[in-house]
Amino acid sequence: MLQIILTLVIFVLLIIPIGRYMFHIATGQHTFCDPVFNRIDNGIYRICGINQNEGMGWKKYALALVLTNAVMVFIGYLILRIQFLPVFNPNGIGAMEPTLSFNTIISFMTNTNLQHYSGESGLSYLSQMLVIIFMMFVSASTGYAACVAFCRGLTGTSKNNLGNFYVDLVRITTRILIPFSIIVTLILVWQGAPQNFMANQTVTTIEGTQQDIAMGPIASLVSIKHLGTNGGGFLGANSSTPLENPTMLSNLIELYSMMLLPGACVITFGKMVHARRQEAADGMQRAGGLRARGGLSAAIYGREGRSIFAAMGILFVIGLSVCFWAESQGNPALADIGLDQAMGSMEGKEVRFGIAQSALFTTVTTSFTTGTVNNMHDTLTPLGGMVPLLHMMLNCVFGGKGVGLMNMIMYVMLGVFLCGLMIGRTPEYLGKKVEGREMKMAVLVLIIHPLLILGFSALAVGTEAGRAGITNPGFHGLSQVLYEYSSSAANNGSGFEGLADNTYFWNITAGLAMFFGRYLAIVLQLAIAWSLLCKKRMNESIGTLKTNNIGFGVIVAFVVYIFAALTFFPALALGPIAEHLSIWLPV
Repeated sequence: MLQIILTLVIFVLLIIPIGRYMFHIATGQHTFCDPVFNRIDNGIYRICGINQNEGMGWKKYALALVLTNAVMVFIGYLILRIQFLPVFNPNGIGAMEPTLSFNTIISFMTNTNLQHYSGESGLSYLSQMLVIIFMMFVSASTGYAACVAFCRGLTGTSKNNLGNFYVDLVRITTRILIPFSIIVTLILVWQGAPQNFMANQTVTTIEGTQQDIAMGPIASLVSIKHLGTNGGGFLGANSSTPLENPTMLSNLIELYSMMLLPGACVITFGKMVHARRQEAADGMQRAGGLRARGGLSAAIYGREGRSIFAAMGILFVIGLSVCFWAESQGNPALADIGLDQAMGSMEGKEVRFGIAQSALFTTVTTSFTTGTVNNMHDTLTPLGGMVPLLHMMLNCVFGGKGVGLMNMIMYVMLGVFLCGLMIGRTPEYLGKKVEGREMKMAVLVLIIHPLLILGFSALAVGTEAGRAGITNPGFHGLSQVLYEYSSSAANNGSGFEGLADNTYFWNITAGLAMFFGRYLAIVLQLAIAWSLLCKKRMNESIGTLKTNNIGFGVIVAFVVYIFAALTFFPALALGPIAEHLSIWLPV
């Protein structure tokens, strides 16, 4: 418990300065590294013909985002199909099969990184670098760019536009992802992660047998897979292997890498709200208003990020507590045959990490929608496995880079709407009326996610092609199916690896779930932001619902759980909950 608490306390302390730095990047303000990065960015703008002063409405911003991603998908697909060429391919890896190529390229472009292959045997070093690593940068930048544009719309920090997608993409990549990735890569190399272009090495073990040891640019991939909340591993066993995660220090570095930027996004949003209110307060002063009143209003609205962080934190802590408790209880079936369960359920876990770090990593990777693993989720206890499954179904417990904040604000708007109905007032958020148009789009965003998960799950269990991939009959088999599509729709990428998913059916259906789960939500959220940006700001009154305190954060957390119960509880009851009861309360 102590190591978990200390890890989380340090996380909270770190996201404050990083959130401030990201705020300066998002709003184009001066930073200490501008003399270097301005030259790099300006060079990219000239080469690509980007007008950095051109603003975009929501349609143009969304179109630029989707088309840019589409071009990269096409190029990446071609590389996967011709990776058999002897270019950075010392292990002689062949071309990837068409449906697997489709699944893989959609997976990495949507920031999902779901892998129906083992990286050490399925990809050449050329594909690992030009497709996997490159798209880990671009997909993360795409998500954060959408979030920045969304926040501009809500806070009104830009005039009649949401910014410029190409400028946001470049600035986020060059000023956040690349510098942070270099630092993390160097730390991982120091800890023992390989970073080379050598062919796989065959060595003789202590027992006298032969074993192949994977080589390649592992450290550089592992760094961005966590920083970009990507999750796809260089190796099939991901960060449970010493090659990707050598020591306890590297385990902590990988934890913080996937937690910091999504957590800092909430701080960035709070500062953008504060900056907008401060600008309004300064305008009041110039017009003869009282500075004290304006300053107080700015300080109050600066707490918007704290209420959202509180809602996310409540959901995270509850999930972590359940997962840690469930794994600590062990497995009664093993205890019945005389196996000691005093250490808890250690099946599928690394002894060097134990229950605490395994439960923390499991909860973090699915709460922050990263997808990397340091233990095998398929071997978790039923309730322990339900936590990552539920958090992917919620898709707002911090979430991926930027997208998690956008999803949580959909629940915030739903909470504002419900509270407005109870007190008989028109719902308002950040000084703007939330009317029928915004609520319809917000609800549509929230409905798309369960529709993809439950719809594709029903298709899988209702067809022979889908059932062929289920390797565990009964309750756990349903959990495998739910986990696969929850991971795909939430753009997470982790899996219950017992599922035989490298087939035409699973490659195509999971690819479609990833595609629609990513882009439909982002486009609708940009439309919501634009709708609010175009509205006049309302003055705060006595009847205005306070959305900047911990109490409202608790309300939002309840709204999230109620929505999840209405949509997902029947499926969970037939999967992990039923499996838990069958183990602990056998007939």
